[in-house]
This record gives sequence, structure tokens and C-alpha cells, in this order.
Amino acid sequence: MLESTSLLLLFLILFVLLLFSAFFSSSETALMSLNRYRLRHLEQQGHTGAVRASQLLDRPDRLIGLILLGNNFVNIFASAIATVIGIKLLGENGIMVATFTLTLIILLFAEVAPKTLAALHPEQVAFPASFILKPLLIILYPLVWFTNAITNRLLALLGVSPEDSASVAINSEELRMALMEAGSLIPKRHKKMLVSILDLEKVTVNDVMVPRNEIEGLDINGTLPEIIKQLSYCSHTRLPVYEDSMDNIIGIMHLRKALHLLTQDNLTKETIHSIVKPAYFVPEGTPLNTQLIQFQRHRRRTGLVVDEYGDIFGLITLEDIFREIVGEFTADTIDEDKDIHPQQDGSYLINGSANIREINRNNHWELPTDGPKTINGLILEYLESIPDPGVSLRIENYVIEVVQTADNVIRTVRIRQDEMISEESE
Repeated sequence: MLESTSLLLLFLILFVLLLFSAFFSSSETALMSLNRYRLRHLEQQGHTGAVRASQLLDRPDRLIGLILLGNNFVNIFASAIATVIGIKLLGENGIMVATFTLTLIILLFAEVAPKTLAALHPEQVAFPASFILKPLLIILYPLVWFTNAITNRLLALLGVSPEDSASVAINSEELRMALMEAGSLIPKRHKKMLVSILDLEKVTVNDVMVPRNEIEGLDINGTLPEIIKQLSYCSHTRLPVYEDSMDNIIGIMHLRKALHLLTQDNLTKETIHSIVKPAYFVPEGTPLNTQLIQFQRHRRRTGLVVDEYGDIFGLITLEDIFREIVGEFTADTIDEDKDIHPQQDGSYLINGSANIREINRNNHWELPTDGPKTINGLILEYLESIPDPGVSLRIENYVIEVVQTADNVIRTVRIRQDEMISEESE
């Protein structure tokens, strides 16, 4: 029959078959290249093409079976047509010429070019293709089912099931990578906040708490004038209340309630006791994401961090956790007396009690944070002794000079990056 067909009709049939081959090749690549999370979003919005594509991808074994069935059929049919054309034009030598020519044509115009286009623009190819593949799957379902039944049986011997095709939820590291690759789709500041939320599980209350020696509290056993003076100049909204020592904690007092009593000339030690709320304690080492949920569950904003022996270790507030997410978010916080003081020579004078994470955040440094939480603790860990003023050491890419020590504590240090020293020496 083909031998009696005109060359013009054979070329036309061959051209149509190559179009079908390109369609099947591009459809396969486009559907497999779709962003599953964007596809799900479009599907929820009622996008018809996304709905059809999602239905096809629910069973990729059937989809691949349909595409390969169609692609192989048109390619084999095209090979037969090309062979007839070759024989008609060149005789028996035309078989070899037709084979090589058709191989090159299929490779360029039915494989590489369509698949490259589909990989670059998967949605523009996959959604229209789904309108053809969906009904085609219904029509050829018996043949597709028979093919899949055999292939699935072979895969079962290898421990693979088509039911495993459901997408696995991504972990935090994969989500972080997706955020980083979002480009301009997400504003830089929002991206930083989202990454900070993901990092909350890696940060503990020990990293952001106020150390015990820096906690400002109210001694209920002090004189009333001293208490009034402290309340008048206090810069915090909540104060721990204790008797003589922080070890004898009574609770947490809201400054607004105390000032309200003061304005009514009703501030006494008895009334102070009446507005003190029982203290809320937090175990040391609690991840910030867990503590954020605990604050919400207990309706608290301030917690006292305790060690394994129940001794007060520090103080953590809801604002400290928010600061880890959004950075410094009030003018009052930024204008507070800082622990970091830039110098004209490019170095920084830093208080020994300064938190290493705060230093890294403010200066965009990478001082180690997996050990001690303060500069004082970091130096003591490296030297294993209390250094004298003037002692210098190098930790990774930072040169640290001890400037002042007092009461067995490093008070002030000077830090500069090693790159600065290299530039000056040149």
C-alpha cells in the first residue's frame, strides 16, 4: 500500500509524524519539569490546565506509559515511511540514507529542540498538552494498563511501587534553599525573616538570653525610696522581683501596674506583692521555636532560664525571640548603649559580656557560636586561663586583644578581622 502512495503524500505523513513525536517528547519533559508546589497553588486557584496536569501526574507510571507508547509508535511509523521514501528515490541504497537522515531529523527536531523548549517553559507546554493527553489516556487506557501491568510487576521485583510517586514533603534545608533561589519574587527583607524563622530550631534560649549578672531586678527588701527611684528610671516593661538575692525570686512585675500604684500614691511593699505574677521558668537549651510556642501557650512574655539544678541562668523575653526573626525592630533598641564601639583604625572595642551572635549580626562576622555565648567565655575557652591586659590571640580570621580585665572577668577587648591587617601590611 505504501509503495503505491505518492511521494508528496508520504512526505506529508512523515512531517505529521515528526510533529507528533515532538509533541510527545516535549510533553514528557514539560510535565516532569513542573514545579509541584506552584502546580498545587494553580490547581487550588482552579487553573484548568494545572488541574489536568496534576491529575496526569498523580500516576506518573500511566503518564509515562502513554507518552512512550505514542512516541514509539510514531517514530517506528516514521521510520517505515522514511524507508519507503528512500527506496523510491534511491533504490536499495535509500534504506541506509533514510535511516541516518531520519535519525538526525528526529534527534534535532523531535527530541533535543522540543525537550529544551519544554524544560525552559514547562507550564506553557505542559498545560496545553494536558488537554490532549488526558482524553488520549482514556481512549488508550486498556493498552496503557496492559503495558503498566507488566512494567509494574517488573518494578515490584525491585521493591518499587507506583504508589510511591506521591511527593515527599521537603525538609527545612530544602525549604531554605528554595527561599534563597526565589530571587526577586520575595523581597530581601522578607526572605531574611523567613530564613530566620527556619533557623529558630538551631538557636536556643542560651544564645539570646540576658545573662544572670546582667538581669535588672527589683529587691523587695530594699527601702521604699530606693524602689521608687528604680521604678522611675527603669527602661524595661517587666522586672523580676526577688528578696535579697536573685536566688529568692518572687515573680515578675509589670512596670505599668507599679507606676499606676505610684501615681495613686498607693505604692507599698504589700501592693507590690499584689501585682507580682508568679515567675515562669524555662529550661536551659530550649530551642527558640519551642519556646515561642510555650510563650504563646502559657500567655507569657518573660521567662527565667534555669539550669539542671534549678539555679537561675538568665532571662529570656518574647522580644528576644522576635529580634532573632526581624532584627532590631525599635528605635529604642537601636539607640541603647551598645556593646560594640567602632574605632578609626577599623577595629572594634567590644564589652567582654557582649553576646557573640549579636556581634556577628551587627558586624556580619563569623565568630564561632557553637561554644561559649560571650566574648569573655570564648577567650577563656581558648586560653584556659584569665589573661592579662595586652594579651592577643587569633580565633579563625579574627585577632582579639584583651584591653581590660577586672574581678576575674574580661571587661573589654579589641577585635579586628585578619584581612584588615593583611591590607595594612601591604
